[in-house]
Amino acid sequence: MLIGHRMTDLVKLGLDEVVDVLKAVGEPTRLRLLALLAAGDLTVTDLTEILGQSQPRISRHLKLLGEAGLIDRYQEGAWAYFRLKQEGKAVTLARTLLRHTAEKDAVLLRDGERLAAVKRIRSERAQAYFSRNAAEWDELRRLHVADEDVDKALIELIGPQPIDSFLDLGTGTGRMLQLLAGHYRRAVGIDASRDMLAVARANLDRSNITAASVRHGDIFNLPLEQQDFDLIAIHQVLHFLDQPEIAVAEAARMLRPGGRLVIIDLAPHGLEYLRDEHAHLRLGFSHQTISDWLKLAGLDVEQVQDLHSGKEGGQALTVTIWLARDPRLLMAAEQDRQSSPILAGRV
Repeated sequence: MLIGHRMTDLVKLGLDEVVDVLKAVGEPTRLRLLALLAAGDLTVTDLTEILGQSQPRISRHLKLLGEAGLIDRYQEGAWAYFRLKQEGKAVTLARTLLRHTAEKDAVLLRDGERLAAVKRIRSERAQAYFSRNAAEWDELRRLHVADEDVDKALIELIGPQPIDSFLDLGTGTGRMLQLLAGHYRRAVGIDASRDMLAVARANLDRSNITAASVRHGDIFNLPLEQQDFDLIAIHQVLHFLDQPEIAVAEAARMLRPGGRLVIIDLAPHGLEYLRDEHAHLRLGFSHQTISDWLKLAGLDVEQVQDLHSGKEGGQALTVTIWLARDPRLLMAAEQDRQSSPILAGRV
């Protein structure tokens, strides 16, 4: 199910705004840049390699596109990544212009071939990192319920409600961004590991998912606007954190009124070797512990579900899913209902 543009994106621009957008887009290099940045996150180095132009020239064009409100820029260590904005009146017009550009244009076709080469190199580097760590991840997967069963339970809990904006905290390989692609209109994945972000970007490229982007960030101090997401996921992350309750509170701060937070993590267990060999700081969480943190963050716990591995012996791990909601939208609706003389008389 694909999510369409929100009505706020369809508001018509004023004459001066239209002219500003056309000035920004109306130059061959800048239009080529927009076409490339619509396909995902790229650095200045990537863009200079694809377009065959100098770094100062590319940087100048990117600056003009940024001033016109058409692209996002975010820092990741020494690197700056750019991408076409996901929303806004100006970018809606720019996307319309891109859709009317001939797909078989020779210049754009050549850019596309070079972009594919850049992404291929990115994918090979990410796969090398992934391969070095695959054995460790596979060992952990064997201890608990299959990923497919967790995915199925998660989708059932979330339900068919359209997702306007999705935030995946500790995105890792970007699995949640891939799993829910088609359910959300836009998505952001945050991770503290640049190596994992490289894997996630490669996976998004491979799946041709352009509605999602990934960024480097601190889960305790997110580099995002608060109250901007209607679904947030924290998937198998909290057991790595020294103060997971702070991460839960920070996630709750990012929710819109009525938004939902889903936490997937391990139930309490006794596998002490996971501390030393896999950097687990917490050996799972009880229903009560996570529920208390969610309530302290101002959220209402709606559902808690355990997924048992079915494996025999003490090496089996149970996965728990908590689903909570920001009650502010519901509270406002209830206040409106009680303040209405007609509706209040029905109580």
